[in-house]
Parts: sequence; structure tokens; C-alpha cells
Amino acid sequence: MRKLLFVLALFGLPGGTALADSIDGEWCAPEGGKSLEISGATIRTPGGKQVSGDYRRYSFSYVAPDGDWEAGQAIDLQFIRRVGVRVTIRGGAESIWKVCPPGIS
Repeated sequence: MRKLLFVLALFGLPGGTALADSIDGEWCAPEGGKSLEISGATIRTPGGKQVSGDYRRYSFSYVAPDGDWEAGQAIDLQFIRRVGVRVTIRGGAESIWKVCPPGIS
């Protein structure tokens, strides 16, 4: 059993689960229907818009553009290793988003 766990740890877990080491990547909301993708200082928002933000390896912040999810709100994202990304609407709600399964965009 230990050998199997070691091999899974080396090569990643099955079913599209990834062990990310930065906030870069595609993240899906827990309630479904929304996703976002971070690539350096650029984010594809849940509404499908490309905007720039404040990028750090483990965090990202941006202001949601007009016509998008939470428009006008400051959104903070914090990478939590092996858990996902905490998405916080500044001064309000927060939720944990997970790595999106393959084929979700």
C-alpha cells in the first residue's frame, strides 16, 4: 500500500487532480458553473473576460470588470496547497475553488 501511495504522489493523482505549486491554472467554483484561469498577471474571469491583476506566486487580486461576475468588486485569491484557491470578495463572501476537471473551460 505504501508503494502505491508513493507512486501516486510521484506521478500525480488519477482523475485530473493536480498538486499545483502556484496559483496559475484553471479553478472551478464549488457550486459549479463558474471557472477562472490565471496565467501570470492575466486572469480569464468567470465572465470570460481577460484582465490584468496583481500577481504573486501564491496570490492574485483584481477588480471584476463591468458586466462580469461580482462587477466592480475587488476579488482576492489565495492559493492553499492541496486544498485549492480561496476566493474572497473583499469585505464579503469567500469560498474554496478547486482545480477544474479536464475539458472544463
